[in-house]
Amino acid sequence: MSDSNPGRVGPLRASSETARGAPGGPEDVRGTFPFERWGPLWSGLARVAGQLPPAWQQDEAARTVGRIGQRAPGGGRADGGLVRPLGERSDPQGPRFDQDVPAHGYRWWYVDAESDCGNYGLTIIAFIGSVFSPYYKAAGRQAPEDHVSLNVALYGKGARRWTMTERGAGALWRDSHTLRIGPSQVRWDGQTLVIDIEEHGAVLPLNVRGQVRVTPMVYGQRRFRLDPGGRHVWEPLAPCSRVEANFTDPAIRWSGTGYLDANHGSESLEDGFADWQWSRAHLKDGSTAVMYEGQLADGSDFGMALRITPDGQAEVMEMPAPVVLPKTAWRLDRLTRADAGYTARIRATWEDTPFYSRTALATRLWGEDVVAVHESLNMKRFATGAVQWMLPWRMPRKV
Repeated sequence: MSDSNPGRVGPLRASSETARGAPGGPEDVRGTFPFERWGPLWSGLARVAGQLPPAWQQDEAARTVGRIGQRAPGGGRADGGLVRPLGERSDPQGPRFDQDVPAHGYRWWYVDAESDCGNYGLTIIAFIGSVFSPYYKAAGRQAPEDHVSLNVALYGKGARRWTMTERGAGALWRDSHTLRIGPSQVRWDGQTLVIDIEEHGAVLPLNVRGQVRVTPMVYGQRRFRLDPGGRHVWEPLAPCSRVEANFTDPAIRWSGTGYLDANHGSESLEDGFADWQWSRAHLKDGSTAVMYEGQLADGSDFGMALRITPDGQAEVMEMPAPVVLPKTAWRLDRLTRADAGYTARIRATWEDTPFYSRTALATRLWGEDVVAVHESLNMKRFATGAVQWMLPWRMPRKV
């Protein structure tokens, strides 16, 4: 599967960590930033961002949202946590599928895209240690490679499909450039991520067969930790890509612009997060705007607004104003960001579940009208018994 707030988020902080993840020492310290709760600003920030944001100010709108009981996770706090760059990616020219996944941990690779005509969309997520799996949770998350899946969601009139079959370790094969999960596979050929799909739906027993090709136009140059301990890491691998979708079942073919990232962690999502809001949008100059914000499980806030430029560098931006979107049919809160005075518009709700939603938006960021893909996640809801009981209906397991 194909995953930002002056009112509650501190500035982005960079460490001098190398691509191998070795932390920098105290000698990297350069200064402090207002509302910085986790220590000094590290000198690596100058290499990561083209500019520093102004001192974050508490946002009256976010406080108002909190007062009326519709606040997004952590909204209205001025001492929020930080999302921090880890240094250059170890392999800036494509994904790597052979990296370790520790017990209790996970790795996923996510693609989303929308057709140039605006009639179709998709998300694809390949999981090792499937973070939303009731089976992985019930098993104590000791063996992530025994809980793998390829989630494929297709959107558009006459083309909707949804599949997420979990499989055991015997269905997994991988090396540095290929990931096979049962009859489907994801492979990097040096220029394009090729996804061969042979899946079957659960609630609606419909086949999903086809190929998706994701060709990066921009390679992200940085990884980012989402928590102070670095237990959850986000990598925007190719934030702007061209995507070709060619399916025989359903019979659709289209091309459009998309997005590719990866996440990995050493603990479960519910141990790390209470919730989050995430969105991405492409800008006219080839940059990608990314908003990532939420609340950690310990109640502290995290977040950022980034502009990933056409050369793959991450520029720290001032957070646009918060916009409360209508709740989903499952009454899930949704919050996004837009320029002050502009109200974002929902174009379509692609996914609506008790704990997760994916939404296509029209909004305005940094003076430019954009379309965006947005997601809301509530891990407290995910962990409830009712949701755990419902999940196998959409996520069957085949060993």
